[in-house]
Amino acid sequence: MKLTYEKNGDYLIPNLMPNEEPEQALTKYGLMRKKFLQEHRKGIYQGMVLTGELKAHCLQIQEQAEQRMDFLTQQMAKAEGVDEALKAADQMKWVGLMNSIRHSAEETVLTELIYS
Repeated sequence: MKLTYEKNGDYLIPNLMPNEEPEQALTKYGLMRKKFLQEHRKGIYQGMVLTGELKAHCLQIQEQAEQRMDFLTQQMAKAEGVDEALKAADQMKWVGLMNSIRHSAEETVLTELIYS
């Protein structure tokens, strides 16, 4: 590793340049993971910031969380019999059941991926 230094008074300060980060923006789950690491896993957070791995890690967790949410939502809806026929017959019941399913799936995702 080659470092260059800049003289600032009597001190030599390294010129640190962050690694190029992916251009994809963080959304809900990525931001939640970042905040969790920042508040509860400070050592891991600082290590990832210094090595430039934080955004890539948060993007990976974000993608996994979104895939897991889709999978769990479909699986739970199928298990409870929530389908297009119910949607056509009773929209309010369908909306209520889907909201309940999404909340349950999100709680699972948060426990498994974000806050672990």
